[in-house]
Amino acid sequence: MRIMTNERDILITEVALRDGSHAIAHQYTVNQVLKIAKALNDANVPYIEVSHGDGLVGSSLQYGLSRTNELELIEAAVSVADQSKIAVLLLPGIGTLHELKEAANLGAKMARIATHVTEADVAPQHIAYAKELGMETVGFLMMNHMAPVDKLVEQAKLMETYGADTVYVVDSAGYLLPHQVRERIRALKQSVGIHVGFHGHNNLSLAMANTLAAIEEGATRIDGSVRCLGAGAGNTQTEVLIAVLDRMGIKTGVDLYKMMDLAEDIVAPILQVPQEITRDSLTLGYAGVYSSFALHAKRAAEKFGVDSRDILIELGKRKVVGGQEDMIVEVAAEIAKNKQSPVLG
Repeated sequence: MRIMTNERDILITEVALRDGSHAIAHQYTVNQVLKIAKALNDANVPYIEVSHGDGLVGSSLQYGLSRTNELELIEAAVSVADQSKIAVLLLPGIGTLHELKEAANLGAKMARIATHVTEADVAPQHIAYAKELGMETVGFLMMNHMAPVDKLVEQAKLMETYGADTVYVVDSAGYLLPHQVRERIRALKQSVGIHVGFHGHNNLSLAMANTLAAIEEGATRIDGSVRCLGAGAGNTQTEVLIAVLDRMGIKTGVDLYKMMDLAEDIVAPILQVPQEITRDSLTLGYAGVYSSFALHAKRAAEKFGVDSRDILIELGKRKVVGGQEDMIVEVAAEIAKNKQSPVLG
């Protein structure tokens, strides 16, 4: 592997205060965000993402209601971050330019504009406006496994023409295998002139392996989540990633001991259950289903008396994506109905 010699070889974005919101049903308090953001800042983490799990204005009955208005959480994080930059996620069609401006006015410095991997064309105005606001801008191509590599390259090039500073391979389902990550990152590095990043999920226990594969192919913007706090089985575990990269001689500038302490003393007590690969999160990765669907599927399974794995497998067959959470209940109802109907010979 080529070892770089810059001041920081890899720039980490910590996503526990956004993706991790899924894991605690979007119940973050201002005090929790203050403590976590301050500790991340003190550990010298470059970027801290703060939003509802589904991005700005994600709080809803469909996606899950937030305990605290996310603008209050963003403001809290900004107030304790004198080294780290606060990032926000926005999904066009959920968040709008208005919320993007509000976040920028509060001090957010990075906008991550997220679309389905084949739908970059819904994002030009959001990327352009983030640039007007003086924000560093990321094109976040979700559910990356659902498009062939040539389509991914096409969409990444669109993000670049819109003004994105970075484009991400986002393994939203934790479905990709290391060789698939390699070919995607390699293709982007050969095709775009901007930074390339990777965001992994651990549903198949491959988040770390996939992240290292991405780095080996030249990705320099990497997402992690302290204590693995994220949707499904969580994301690449930040404190572990820092340790591994340090052993490899790759610089992040992040203080390993401080990240360990944050994980153990502040984040662990917040977790409702440990972040581990359960049968539901394993099914997410196996079926290629959006990681945030796990809790919704579990609730639907209990309501209709069916197996949540059957729901997730069927959602995978139907290629359901984020934004189609209403399909989870529909599929559960269909499975329950078919169980009750006698099979005629």
